[in-house]
Amino acid sequence: MDLADQAWPLLISAGKALVVLVLGWIAAGWISGAVRKRINKASQIDPTLGNFAASVVKWVILAIVLVAVLGIFGIEATSIVAILGAASLAIGLALQGTLSDLAAGVMLVVFRPYKLGQFVDIGGTAGTVQDLNLFTTELVTPDNVQIIVPNGQAWGSIITNYSAHDTRRVDLVFGIDYGDNADDAMKIILDVAGADARVMKDPEPWVRVTNLGDSSVDLTARLWCKAADYWDVKFETTKAVKEAFDAKGVSIPYPHSVEIQKQG
Repeated sequence: MDLADQAWPLLISAGKALVVLVLGWIAAGWISGAVRKRINKASQIDPTLGNFAASVVKWVILAIVLVAVLGIFGIEATSIVAILGAASLAIGLALQGTLSDLAAGVMLVVFRPYKLGQFVDIGGTAGTVQDLNLFTTELVTPDNVQIIVPNGQAWGSIITNYSAHDTRRVDLVFGIDYGDNADDAMKIILDVAGADARVMKDPEPWVRVTNLGDSSVDLTARLWCKAADYWDVKFETTKAVKEAFDAKGVSIPYPHSVEIQKQG
């Protein structure tokens, strides 16, 4: 048998393997997408679970495709199992990070410290949860930058979930001059807060003198609102209080020093 006769069956097997691999890849993407849509249609099921289940389905199908491809080359499934069993220790050591991410992904889905669409801080990295799959969590920052966090790091980090509760407290600090009346300034802040329908009446708005600074008397306001309104309330209340102070003659002092000279 010449070289051409030996190469021809190998080329045929390679062609079949390529076809199976391409079709399997397409099927994995299509089926996982269908699973995601099917699960996400159910309103009582968290979309996070749909994305994770779709990821599991995709990787399972790809594993089956890989076994089928190896079978085309004459490697039987029993042989594959034996090879994987013999190499399990080496694979485990080489892929311990990946396996850790996989285990962490399962834990994240089970305990759900965050869900899709929530704004979180994971170990100092903040963003909106865009996706959670077998191995990674995808975040999108407010300026639309994609951040990929390995699930192992996410599960092992401190997670701050800013969207876990329906309401949030807005803390604002306003500095007024020592010559201004603190009670009048506090009333102005409360009036501004009371005029905003987004600010909750219960708990009621809270304003107190919290610090006597080098250049100003600091007033702290604590307002409660829906989590979705947090940033709008924070920014617009700051602007409204500034305008109200200007209209009522309450000054917001610049940092300054007062020199006192004593005559001996």
